[in-house]
Parts: sequence; C-alpha cells; structure tokens
Amino acid sequence: MTLEVMTFRHPDEFPPDVRQLFDNCEVHSTALGSSWYRNYVETVSASNGAALFHVLRRDNMAIAAIAVMVHRAGWTLHRTVESLGNYYTTMYAPALAPSISATELATLLRRLKHLHRPLARLRLQPMDRDAESYKTLLDALRVAGFHSFEFYCFGNWYLRNHVDWPTYLAQRGSKMRSNIKRAEKKLLQDAGSIELIADPQELQRGVQAYQQVYAASWKKPEPHPRFIPELVAAFARRNWLRLGVIWLRGQPIAAQIWFVAHGRAEIFKVAYDESFKEYSPGTVLTAKLMEHAMQSDRVHEVDYLSGDDAYKKIWMSDRRERFGIIAYNAWTVAGALGAILEFTTRHAKAWMRGAQALWRTPKRG
Repeated sequence: MTLEVMTFRHPDEFPPDVRQLFDNCEVHSTALGSSWYRNYVETVSASNGAALFHVLRRDNMAIAAIAVMVHRAGWTLHRTVESLGNYYTTMYAPALAPSISATELATLLRRLKHLHRPLARLRLQPMDRDAESYKTLLDALRVAGFHSFEFYCFGNWYLRNHVDWPTYLAQRGSKMRSNIKRAEKKLLQDAGSIELIADPQELQRGVQAYQQVYAASWKKPEPHPRFIPELVAAFARRNWLRLGVIWLRGQPIAAQIWFVAHGRAEIFKVAYDESFKEYSPGTVLTAKLMEHAMQSDRVHEVDYLSGDDAYKKIWMSDRRERFGIIAYNAWTVAGALGAILEFTTRHAKAWMRGAQALWRTPKRG
C-alpha cells in the first residue's frame, strides 16, 4: 500500500478521483462539493488568503481531502491553518472515503505540519458533530500529535421526515395557517404575484430582483458581491436553484434563494423590503417555496442552515448544533502556549459554573 499527498490550488485542477471525493460530500451539503469551492476560490479567497486542497491518495486513488487557507499567526512566524470558508459557509468537513482510517488521515495531517511549518494550530468549522468524518478527524488529530478542543458554532433548525404539504401545514397551527392565507389574499388583491425562478434563462432577471430587495432590506451590503450571483448561476446550471420572488405592481418586495439537491432543500438567503411588511411577504414566500419543495421536489429534509432566529422554529421540527475543532501543535512555542491557555481557560470556566451552581443551591435546615 502506497500513501502520497498532493496539493491543488483550484478545483479545476482536480483529477476525476479527487473531484468525485468532494462531490460525494454534496449529499450532506452543497457547501462541501467542488462547485461550491470553485465559486469560493474565484470570488472570495483572493482577498481572504490562498486556497489549498491537500489530498491523500492510497494506491493512486484519493481517500481524503481537506480544503484550507494558511495564515501567519499575528506578528510571529508561526502559521495557522483554517477551514476554507467564511460566513457564507454553513457546513465544513474533510472529504473522506468510507474506507479511510484515522491512522491514514493522520498521515495527511502530519504532512500539513511539514508543508506549513512552523504550524501552530488548526481551526476547522462549522461541522456536524455526529458525522463519521468528524469523529475520524478528531481521532486522526490525536494520532498526528495535535491537542484538540471542540467549540460550539451555532444552532441549526431543520425539518425532517416530512409528510405532504397539507399535512405539514395542518401541523403548524391555526394562527400560522390564518396568517399565510390572509397575507397571500391581500397580496393578490393588490395586484401582487409570486414567482419561482429555476430556469437559467431567467436567472439574470431573478438575481437582479433579489439584489434590489436585498439593497432595500435591513441587511448589510455583501463584502464579496460576486459570490452569490455566480454561485446561483453555477447551481442553476445543475437544476439546484429555487429563487422565489414576490412582486407588487412590478416591484420585487421579497426574495429567497433556496438550493435543492440530493433530496435536501437549503434555505440559503432570505430578504424582504420592510416598507411592505404589511403583506408579510417573507411568510408568504417561505410557504410557497416550502410547498414546492415538498410537493414537486419531494425533499426529505429542509435546512434553515445557521442561526437560532425565533422565526425558524415556527417552520422547522428539529434543532441540532454545529461545532468546530481547534487543534494545537505543541511542538511549536505558539502552539504549546495556545494549548495551555485553552486548557486553563476551559477548566477555569467549568470551575466557575460549578461554583455558581453551588452558590445558587438553596441551603437546607
């Protein structure tokens, strides 16, 4: 058995076995495939640092890959390796073949130490703590000599094992059903309309409508304005795009970008013009896209991605949490100090929580 490590700077450089390894991950999230990374590299990473894809091959077949960025740790010469992503990224994971062992993956991690020496730490996020890839990664970090710590990233609301749309709607409660019906009726009476755009031929008009609504919404301007339009275009070519727009007298007042792939619907971006909140356009549009995902796309899961916003609980059935891993290389000064500080801080916080709980406990007698 021969193990070798290769490095690529762009997904277009991937040979077929490496591309397949990444694309197998798209079953779990569109953010894990080569299409997502290609768009990220071309629209974001030029300003965030160089993207690197380190790949482990066993007998000329890719069995592990990790997408990262490398930074200098503050004013020191030490380096940090971080997951390739930013606030757009709602899921991260190493791309692993089912047959890989933690010992084999550790070979790739040791190679990272050598390539980016002196490497002080790794920081990878956000990840599914229940996934096999996460557990294998934790074990591999230990085998490779890293001191690892887990940390919480965010809550994730999702809907699983749904039934048909009428049954789902009946389960939401009478108040929600009444609000959807009332708001849609008012919208239509006032010459409003609801449009679903999935055809690449209609893409430019749909993106322009989304951008117009986004500019009029409460949200901050996008720091990487090419990222979303080009991602939407790439996913539209794969028939993954569901772009919903509410129009009122020719003006877009709400827009949502959903991605539907491999039986999953991801609610990626939502925005509405607060000047028209009397129409509850966000509620009406979510209902229409949810109905389409269930009745036409037949998805088995709808994912609200990141955040514990109160409105998400209304639409979804379950909540899970995303975690990250920070791993220190104690063979470097910065890594050793980081590990000591991390350990000390966590134990101090745990002691404080225990002491506070004890102080709050009512005394008997």
